[in-house]
Parts: sequence; structure tokens; C-alpha cells
Amino acid sequence: MNPDALDWRKSSRSAPKGDCVQVARQDLGHFLIGDTKNPGVHIRVTSNKFFMLLAVVKAGRLDLA
Repeated sequence: MNPDALDWRKSSRSAPKGDCVQVARQDLGHFLIGDTKNPGVHIRVTSNKFFMLLAVVKAGRLDLA
């Protein structure tokens, strides 16, 4: 599926000018992850890997501070 046709989502905490990570479900088994500063580049991950990443982020295990 064409990435431009997907329903891209970003955090409500994103910067107003759009410098953020965005996510779209490509199909039942995959998500695309992209950066609004570079809209033509996406990382394709399986749904399992995406939900594992989401759990790690929500737990704060990737915080830099």
C-alpha cells in the first residue's frame, strides 16, 4: 500500500511545527514508523515488534535524562 494513502498518527504532545515521529498501520501484520521532517523515509516493522517498542517507550526505558 502507498504510504501516502495511510492514516498517519502522531503524539498530541508533538511540537506544533510537526517535528515528530509518526506511525501508520500498513496492514494487519506491519506498521510504518516515520519522521515528519523526512516524510519519504519509513521503517517497516512487524506488529509484534511495534508493540514491544511501544511498551518499552511507555515504561520510560528509552528516556535520555
